[in-house]
Amino acid sequence: MSYSTQIHISKSAIKNNINFLQRHFKNKVRISSVVKANAYGHGIEQFVPEVEKCGINHFSTFNFAEAKRVRKIVKDTTDIMILGWVAPDDLKEAIQDGYEFFVFEMGRLTNALKYAKELNIKAKLHLEVETGLNRTGFCHSEFLQAIEIIKANRDYFEVKGLCSHLAGPESIANHVRVKSQIKKLKTYKEEIISHGITPEYCHIACSAGAISYPEARFDLVRVGIMQYGFWSSKETFLRFMSSRTKKHDPLKRVICWKSQIMTIKEVKIGEFISYGTSYVAFEPKIIAIVPIGYSNGYSRSLSNNGRVLINGVPCSVVGLVNMNMIIVDVTHIFSAKVGDEVVIVGDQKNHTITVDSFSEISQQVNYEILSRIPREIPRVLVE
Repeated sequence: MSYSTQIHISKSAIKNNINFLQRHFKNKVRISSVVKANAYGHGIEQFVPEVEKCGINHFSTFNFAEAKRVRKIVKDTTDIMILGWVAPDDLKEAIQDGYEFFVFEMGRLTNALKYAKELNIKAKLHLEVETGLNRTGFCHSEFLQAIEIIKANRDYFEVKGLCSHLAGPESIANHVRVKSQIKKLKTYKEEIISHGITPEYCHIACSAGAISYPEARFDLVRVGIMQYGFWSSKETFLRFMSSRTKKHDPLKRVICWKSQIMTIKEVKIGEFISYGTSYVAFEPKIIAIVPIGYSNGYSRSLSNNGRVLINGVPCSVVGLVNMNMIIVDVTHIFSAKVGDEVVIVGDQKNHTITVDSFSEISQQVNYEILSRIPREIPRVLVE
């Protein structure tokens, strides 16, 4: 291992998760694979081709840079949708190369029209409307203005979608708000059709929305966290399981994060370990130094709290997490040696460390932990 840490991406787990989603939705809706934030930390270049092999031909990114990374590795017939940032200077290129993109304010719409006229091609738009999240999206009066601009320039616009985003379908506490949003999007859909514009797709659902609210699926669902083997929340998982006769998790984790023991040393009773005085050895200790730290996405909040697996045995992180190293108590593992595999997230023998366990210790949601894994850590495909 040339790098101090490595990410393994399971091809069989990807196939399992995508197949489950396809069976669950029964081809009634199109699945857009959301690969923003470097495919939720899994690596766009590693993850996307495997998903495409499973029959997915629509991908969603947050920005134009991500979209271009996807375009390099997919078939020409595969569609790519940009959910968020397209710099004004990049908009012309995005239109010319056939990317789909969200339009949620008048400036982007008028710029899209300008460049579409220059190029003499249609810009592929997804009109985003405000339904209750209060983030991005046209309010009703702006929506009506946008419709008039599109109607007057039909040769330069292809309305691929009408869309919005749900405000927290992961929690039953948001049930009334979510139901209201779905109802509002239906109203917007009826209104735009009444003006003679029929979007190819209507979409609002993320993973949790698509699972928990079947009526939110419309024509397309934007699936993110579930395709990587994670549930949006425990509530979402329990809600899904309550309706099933077979009580087992149908998803498989795609990611396994590994490092190795760099060196081993003994610490005498009464000595402090790592920076400061946060950990003192109340008995003689054998410690292993592992070359991964907060610069690699291993949070400082895991100081004196984190766990890793070595030789299939759970081991505690002791002392403060350093920039490039953590210190692990291996006193109870007599066979531990330099070069032994260290599992940060994943399985080893009969034990597992999940991203969820990180969340409980570090107060970070799994989305945050995954997306913060640095891009420069090598991602390796495994069976």
